[in-house]
Amino acid sequence: MDEEHVEPKDRAPGTGQSRQPDQPDQPDQPGPYEQTDRIEQYEVIVVGGGTAGLAGALTLVRARRSVLVLDSGSPRNQRAAHLHGYLGHDGASPAGLLARGRAEVTGYGGRIRSATAVAADRLPDGGFLVRCGDGSTVRAGRLLVATGLADELPAVPGLGARWGRDVLHCPYCHGWEFRDEALAVLADGPSAVHQALLWRQWSERITLLAHTGAPTAEDRELLAARGVEIVEGEVTGVVVDDDRLAGVTLAGGGSVACRALVVAPRFAVRSGVLSSLGLAAHPVARDGRVIGTAVDSDPATGATALAGVWLAGNVAAPMEKLAGAAAQGVRAAVAINTDLVEAQTRRALEGRRAVKAGRAGGDG
Repeated sequence: MDEEHVEPKDRAPGTGQSRQPDQPDQPDQPGPYEQTDRIEQYEVIVVGGGTAGLAGALTLVRARRSVLVLDSGSPRNQRAAHLHGYLGHDGASPAGLLARGRAEVTGYGGRIRSATAVAADRLPDGGFLVRCGDGSTVRAGRLLVATGLADELPAVPGLGARWGRDVLHCPYCHGWEFRDEALAVLADGPSAVHQALLWRQWSERITLLAHTGAPTAEDRELLAARGVEIVEGEVTGVVVDDDRLAGVTLAGGGSVACRALVVAPRFAVRSGVLSSLGLAAHPVARDGRVIGTAVDSDPATGATALAGVWLAGNVAAPMEKLAGAAAQGVRAAVAINTDLVEAQTRRALEGRRAVKAGRAGGDG
């Protein structure tokens, strides 16, 4: 079992107050977790240790819930050296942000395990059995799935090695760093024109590479109005000089110089656990082009059509940025805790009524 665990400290992180020992509302929740038939059982399992998952886990452990985070260790932004646009953390290392998040979760008694959840089963009692790639299993009453997505890049040799460095897609994430540079936009669908016009905000030196998505006459007029050059021909590869993108090569032997290449990846959600529970991913389209997949959930709470399962982050909203994903994790966690409070209250009420009924029967 590859597990990362820090026992609760005497003082809550960031406060001067002593933390009270774990005292769950229900006597059937003894301590941070319980072990049943050698299978660990938690109130909530968070599948995915990225920003959305950790934000949700932190909210839940601060609500004194027993929580396990299953982290596959493959965040979407692992190729990026810095993150941007996240208030208070602009320019921070993505890996550093996640490390701080993990420390905060474990500091409140949450558990984080390096494991990939591959499937889940609904149990007769309404809970879930989660199966991991290492053969282990864990149980929980509720699931928060924040597995994110994988970016599938256009089929041009060399893009993968430069992804997140100088092969880009989001100007809000990288535009400032490449402002006023020579930038090329790869056209392999209708969204390329939108991308070129959007990136024009950060640089006047924009070239649209027609590639396999030649713009229409109307598009050409729009691009010309903004001073965007169009280069015909299919892109066959990238040119790298001293570990920096220097341009792209074209079919027929030509080339175009550029400091960064803008592409439109396909956003494929990591939905294996959800599909095993009958929650299928569906196509997501933009500008007449399928840009990826997503799994449906309530945008306000993250609740899915299957009771006991919530979503947060890119698995439900492929276009969501870091701050939005974290917010979704918090909202889903609040909804999960509310659901658990209601369930505990129902059990307490049923128990109280049963005791009263027993007493009444004894009196008779």
